[in-house]
Amino acid sequence: MTGNLPPRRSGVVRTRLLSVIGVVGVGAVAGSLLLWHAQVGDFLGLAADKEPVVSTVSAPAIGAPPASSTPTPSRRPTRPPSTTPTKTPSSTPTKTSTKESTPVVREESINGLSPKLKARLKKAMAAAKADGITISITSARRSASKQQRLLNAAIKKYGSYKVATRWVLPPKYSAHVQGKAVDIGPAAAMTWLNKNGWRYGVCRRYDNEPWHFEALTAPGTKCPPREPHAVAKAD
Repeated sequence: MTGNLPPRRSGVVRTRLLSVIGVVGVGAVAGSLLLWHAQVGDFLGLAADKEPVVSTVSAPAIGAPPASSTPTPSRRPTRPPSTTPTKTPSSTPTKTSTKESTPVVREESINGLSPKLKARLKKAMAAAKADGITISITSARRSASKQQRLLNAAIKKYGSYKVATRWVLPPKYSAHVQGKAVDIGPAAAMTWLNKNGWRYGVCRRYDNEPWHFEALTAPGTKCPPREPHAVAKAD
């Protein structure tokens, strides 16, 4: 009996050794399978526990507190509120007179005279200058107001309207207001024009006014007889 015990123990030991080897082999095989499965999963990107790849452009720095889960609204450049331009009340243009204002002409200028008298007098003045005589204009065209002032002064001087109008006619009858008469000076010029004025159609009109001339005839035609003085027409 004692002679058979060792073989039984060795058989049990062998059996246990084989069991341990089997368990180790199974574990190795299982480990190999798991490792192979993980590698294949990594290769194929099929691992279930692998985290998805996300962009790191806006990722927080390491150690920074996690960003709030509430999305931050993107800021758009705010445009200033468009203000509706207020319409300024258009000022109503003031009505201007369509009539051109009459340029102010000096009384000592021939520019205010009628075209006929102006043209004739210019020729006469040029001819007188050639003879050494200067014809000066003392009073050409007058305004109605100026003529009325002269008449008022004459009435005061002579004491009556009738006598005053021998020298100064009322504005509505005055040839000066109409630009059709001219008073000249000095005395030498009056004498020259009284003698030669008919050549240019310029004549002395009144006996009592040697300085007063008008265009009373055609150039080259004898002047009409002079009048003693001016006479106011009856209204």
